[in-house]
Amino acid sequence: MSSATLPADVSVVDVVLPHEVSAVADARRRLAAYLKRYRVAGAACDDAALVLSELLSNAIRYAPALPAGEVRAAWWIDQAGIHVEVTDGRGETEPQRIDDTHPESIGGRGLAIVDVLTSHWDVRTGTAHRTVHAIVPN
Repeated sequence: MSSATLPADVSVVDVVLPHEVSAVADARRRLAAYLKRYRVAGAACDDAALVLSELLSNAIRYAPALPAGEVRAAWWIDQAGIHVEVTDGRGETEPQRIDDTHPESIGGRGLAIVDVLTSHWDVRTGTAHRTVHAIVPN
């Protein structure tokens, strides 16, 4: 379910962030405050923060900014778990599951981590943007 189609009683946080690495720490702090307010257990908070970090880092590293120069993040909690979304300006490559990372590779494990920590993740692509959505069990 997209954040645009949620029931009215679900509190969605939608933040506009600069398309730069410093945005990751800011988003993590905001997510942590939100999860604390809703009394989410520590392990689920840590998992959601790590998933958000991976998705934002990938968006900043591999995709251009949205037309106004930003990247967007959103999160909310419902019965399925903690939803985390990151929207970027849609780069040339698509996020994909990597099943066989070489042991000496210095990258390529981020989405494998997301795969382990989430019950589901997917990619929605528009003409000028891409949103990666993940659900962390709560």
